[in-house]
Amino acid sequence: MSKPNETRKWSAEVTAHSDSLDLEPHVFSKEDPAEIAESLRRSAESSERRKSGAFRSAMSMLNLYINRAGRNLSPSRKRTLEAAKVKLRGLFGREA
Repeated sequence: MSKPNETRKWSAEVTAHSDSLDLEPHVFSKEDPAEIAESLRRSAESSERRKSGAFRSAMSMLNLYINRAGRNLSPSRKRTLEAAKVKLRGLFGREA
């Protein structure tokens, strides 16, 4: 039995209306990894509802988006989002 569309798309709902971060519109569709990372940093640092640190919240949201998009991400889009993770680590002084 197939689930209704709205229950299968819970990740879109979480991304749009997360309890931990108020994301800027279309943050994950930006082309520049630095812009994505900077936007996530701003959102995480300004959020008063997050339950963990700003870095962890921002990285969690980015990972959630990457993991839930899965096979639907093109290789170039996945590279952009993975590069955003590197930039995000740099913005928080957590370079590997």
